[in-house]
Amino acid sequence: MSRPLPANVSIEPMRPSHWPAVQAIHEAGILGGNATIERVPAPDWSTWSGAHRPDCRLVAVDGERVVGWVALSPYSSRQVYAGVAWLSVYVATDVQGLGIGGGLIAALIEAAEAAGVWTLLAGILVENAASLAAHRAAGFRRVGVQERLGRDRTGRWRDVVLMERRSSAQGIG
Repeated sequence: MSRPLPANVSIEPMRPSHWPAVQAIHEAGILGGNATIERVPAPDWSTWSGAHRPDCRLVAVDGERVVGWVALSPYSSRQVYAGVAWLSVYVATDVQGLGIGGGLIAALIEAAEAAGVWTLLAGILVENAASLAAHRAAGFRRVGVQERLGRDRTGRWRDVVLMERRSSAQGIG
């Protein structure tokens, strides 16, 4: 079980006005080296928005400050996979370890199930122990490791743990 969100943090739907903070958190994750093999700069709002489901995007807010975000992108454009999606979650560097990532994942699972998503997938760099733990706590299981899946911004080959969570709400979990 993941730890509860700090009392001062709330989860809300992501709005375009959140984008500058979301983009900054994303870029900090890129630069940190273990959140993603993406490269800076993070995409602009239009590109990012077009690649993510509009019904499954959330932010964690502390006061007026966005401190984390989670979103789903489609697994495939084929209709047969309409209920399968990739999960991305990022937390601001200075508030990592407080349960915000786990809280975002839990809230996203509820939104995904309400939207009819039956399988959530996550690709997590093998060195990202905190993200692996947060996903396990949320009911994800390790499917396998994709070795040398891509090169990070430094050119180093990186291995990615493939995790999935099946929805009990959709009758398959």
